[in-house]
Parts: sequence; C-alpha cells; structure tokens
Amino acid sequence: MTAAMKLEKMYTIEDIYALPEGQRAELVDGQIYYMASPGRTHQKLLMILSNAIFRYIQDKDGDCEVYPAPFAVFLNEDDKTYFEPDISVICDKDKLTEEGCKGAPDWIIEIASPTSRSMDYGKKLFKYYNARVREYWIVDYVKNQILVYNFEHDTLEEFTFSDKVKAGIYEDFEIDFSKTDID
Repeated sequence: MTAAMKLEKMYTIEDIYALPEGQRAELVDGQIYYMASPGRTHQKLLMILSNAIFRYIQDKDGDCEVYPAPFAVFLNEDDKTYFEPDISVICDKDKLTEEGCKGAPDWIIEIASPTSRSMDYGKKLFKYYNARVREYWIVDYVKNQILVYNFEHDTLEEFTFSDKVKAGIYEDFEIDFSKTDID
C-alpha cells in the first residue's frame, strides 16, 4: 500500500493581493514567501543605487526606467510567480503596465540581507536566469560582496564595496561602491 502524499496548497497572485495591508510577500511557483521589513542599511543602499541609476538614465536621455521596491514583476505568463526586486531597470516600455512589469526586466539588483539571502542566491537567481533577465546583481553588504551575473554573456564577476562596478547593460556607467557610505 502506498502512502498518500500531502499536497501543498498552490497560491496565485490573487492571494498576494489579498494579503493584509503592509504585508509583503513574493510568489514562486505557487508558493508564498513572506518578506521581512528591510533594515536601515538596506534602505540606504536602495536609495543610493536607484538614485545613481536614475540620474544616469536622465543625464543620457535614456529610454530605460528604474523602479525601486515595492514594484511588481510578473516574470511568467502565469499567475503563480510574482517578485518585488529591490531595483528593476526596464528598457522595453511595452512591458510596463500600471500593475508593474510583465516579463523580464533588463537589470535587477537585489540587496541581500540575512532574511533574504537564500532567496536572492537561490530561487531568484534561477528564475531571473530562466526568464532572460539580462543582468542580475546581488549586493551583500554583510559579506562586503557584489556579484554581477551578466546572463547575456554568461559571466559572473565578484566585487567588494571598495570597487567600481560597471553595469553590463550600459557602455559607460559604473557605480563606485567605495562612495556608498553605508555606515
């Protein structure tokens, strides 16, 4: 006799929308992952990085748009995957709707924290790669590490907070992490 397997409940984007006000979560293949409130250092880095990217795009009269979290990214054509990356850069305006981004952003930055680390280095890395995000950065201030995955060229580079890091989706843009002053 075979033991019956317990089926996990499958959630949809409607379940994300039904969460209580202020509760943030992401949805991966029908499973909900609740998100802790970000700390001060996380938020400071989010502002520094998103402002630097925004200024660069503005100065170049660029077509791309930058959105800091919370901003909805619907990677798949289904209702079972929903992310709120820390920073999303979208160059194809046809992907933008009032609800968020339908499809893969060109560049995603996740700022890792102790509560998000396994998701950022695991599930998100896999999902972003398979969705054809062009570039994915994991900025980990606890580890003093910036990992830059350039999925277009299938490369991975590792940097520290004393380095200048070039964005792969732009010819002439880099962020000097030594000037981020996150203390």
